[in-house]
Amino acid sequence: MARYEAILTALLGAALLAGCSQLERLTIIRPSAHIRSTTQVAPTYDVSGRRGQRTDDAYQLMASATDYFQRGEYDQSERLLQQALHIPSAMADANTMLGMIADVRGQAVKAGKYYEAATVAAPNGPAYANNYGKWLCANGQPAESLAWFERALGNPAYTTPVASLSNAGECAQRSGQTDRAERYWRAALGMDPKALPALAGMAQLEFDRGNYLDARAFSERWLALAPSDPAGLRLAATTEQKLGDNAAASRYLSRLQALSPGAHPVPATQ
Repeated sequence: MARYEAILTALLGAALLAGCSQLERLTIIRPSAHIRSTTQVAPTYDVSGRRGQRTDDAYQLMASATDYFQRGEYDQSERLLQQALHIPSAMADANTMLGMIADVRGQAVKAGKYYEAATVAAPNGPAYANNYGKWLCANGQPAESLAWFERALGNPAYTTPVASLSNAGECAQRSGQTDRAERYWRAALGMDPKALPALAGMAQLEFDRGNYLDARAFSERWLALAPSDPAGLRLAATTEQKLGDNAAASRYLSRLQALSPGAHPVPATQ
């Protein structure tokens, strides 16, 4: 596993999931150039001062904090991250990870303050803007979140714009801005035709508009990538019912029921 941020990326699925099932994960940017690179994640770092180890090494602090987080030792991780907050090159990442810990602990307000602090520490960091926008959307402020996604997307150096576009589409839809949601999702699909959140969003959007042929097309693309997605199977079945193809609807319903018999109430075919 290369560099501590690779592990962070894998762990971020644990953060900000409540209420935003179709939103992309948080993203974490690479450490500042001031933090040295390595090909191996650092072992747990002893900050007690024994054996001549330094406590101001941003990379080591963050690598060790990540290691503790991965093991569920949040108090230990938080202790190191609080030290990292005093190192300018680590402030944004440390705040982001403290936000993740607060989220895991169910401290949504506290998490939001950390995600916002990361944007202050790195005002030109698009990933931090995306993260804060995601938190706003997940915590009842979907309209306000859009400005943060736009900030992230406005940076030409942003390496994962599809994530922000997918997030923005979901949040625009939540705020009642359907046309804007469509623009974001179509832009995401223009960059990545396999952007699953955007496909799911467009399938539901076209269904809600009564454009069932278009809903079918997006649902088929969605299920080609995630054939066992219950939401996708349910929408595809309902779409086929609207189109009058009860045989196709039944096939989708059978697949849904096979996932976990009795766990997914399904509409009767017409």
